Amino acid sequence: MTHLVLASKSPARLATLRSAGVEPTVVVSDVDEPAVLTGARERFGGLDPADAVLVLAQAKAEAVARRLEDGDEDSSALVLGCDSMLELDGEVVGKPADADEARARWRSMRGRSGVLHSGHWVVDAREPGDGGTGATLGATSSTTVHFGDVDDDEIDAYVATGEPLHVAGAFTIDGLGGPYVERIEGDHHGVVGVSLPLLRELLGELDVRWSALRAR
Repeated sequence: MTHLVLASKSPARLATLRSAGVEPTVVVSDVDEPAVLTGARERFGGLDPADAVLVLAQAKAEAVARRLEDGDEDSSALVLGCDSMLELDGEVVGKPADADEARARWRSMRGRSGVLHSGHWVVDAREPGDGGTGATLGATSSTTVHFGDVDDDEIDAYVATGEPLHVAGAFTIDGLGGPYVERIEGDHHGVVGVSLPLLRELLGELDVRWSALRAR
């Protein structure tokens, strides 16, 4: 059986994996995200949102994989890094800084559509005896999200819950924000933050079946 390490502190990602029968170990990478993006732009030029989330996911997964190699955490595992951003009118919409920004964000999003990009990166940090290859690979899940035409009172009530302050794009689809999302085009799990079908495909490239993942 194969052990998965999730390089993310997101409760939604952990809950999504658990609901699919996987109990990963959580190891937060603590990478400097602005520094990672600045370095990537210096190397590659401009980054579109789909590329930016992939760069961050890679940085998180590889940082945790190095910790496994150094013996700071449980070794011999597949490491998954993820990052999400909402793209609206070609601009990246991250976590709002405060309640006022969250309210303004929702006033600009209501009745409109954006694209939620979630980058996924897997590092095969398993020991060779466990089938490890040392491979590192990733891909981005992109899902169009259509927001409801909510009024100011609904926005105020939602922001007052505090939830929008802690998530990319100032909304969730699996929590209190669900009623304010009319529909999506793409993978629901990708909006939550980890696309299970995409992760399955990435594991397949490492000759790891989904059923091989197990809890520790």
